[in-house]
Amino acid sequence: MSYNLLKGKRGIIFGALNEQSIAWKVAERAVEEGAKITLSNTPIAVRMGTVNALAEQLNSEVIAADATSVEDLENVFKRSMEVLGGKIDFVLHSIGMSPNVRKHRTYDDLDYNMLGTTLDISAMSFHKMIQSAKKLDAINEYGSILALSYIAAQRTFFGYNDMADAKALLESIARSFGYIYGREKNVRINTISQSPTMTTAGQGVKGMDKLYDFANRMSPLGNASAAECADYCIVMFSDLTKKVTMQNLYHDGGFSNIGMSLRAMTTYEKGIGDEYKDENGKIIYG
Repeated sequence: MSYNLLKGKRGIIFGALNEQSIAWKVAERAVEEGAKITLSNTPIAVRMGTVNALAEQLNSEVIAADATSVEDLENVFKRSMEVLGGKIDFVLHSIGMSPNVRKHRTYDDLDYNMLGTTLDISAMSFHKMIQSAKKLDAINEYGSILALSYIAAQRTFFGYNDMADAKALLESIARSFGYIYGREKNVRINTISQSPTMTTAGQGVKGMDKLYDFANRMSPLGNASAAECADYCIVMFSDLTKKVTMQNLYHDGGFSNIGMSLRAMTTYEKGIGDEYKDENGKIIYG
């Protein structure tokens, strides 16, 4: 159902890869709500993924860009303003990748070059994106910039590894830049801390299936789906939230405020097996 919340607005969606992507769902909902958008992802993702099919479906242009490249990001904003016919009203940053997670390295055995890559792709790209937009004066007054985060930025979660550091940096950037951009241009910047979601990137996290199930059982309302997250993003892009900025907004069915549920206590009382011990009987913490 459409409410025309974004009628006449122009937006850029970074990170749509396939139908599992939250960014994909956001793009579909944005157009459904009356917006005109462009899509952006890395050149290899554009070649290997199905984003071109999404672009055809939504009558949108795909602008390939390396989100760690300021030059590429500047081109995305310039080309988007040209294609869409004016300044941008909303931007979604849905970008994250950790080579350490992909290589199954534990947090106490990180490769620091890989850590640098994680931070650059997953967090510093957000700063580069905002800074590029600001220098180009590409965002309309009361425009909305969003990035997708996760509660591991605030709490320790087994297996999330250096992505937790990246998400913490991401949220800090939203606060720091949110003040500056808000004061100077009335542009709002927020992060949405989403439930565990079975996206292509999410499934790369060690034990994601168990984490998903745990969060779903612990949350009073259950996990929020990618489609439900898209709905929340649309509200944050709309004029209904013009005075919301510098916030990390939990969209997780209540999980972030749960300490211990009855179901979790009951499960715990059944005992802890040896599943997380190595061949020498030592508990694996990382």
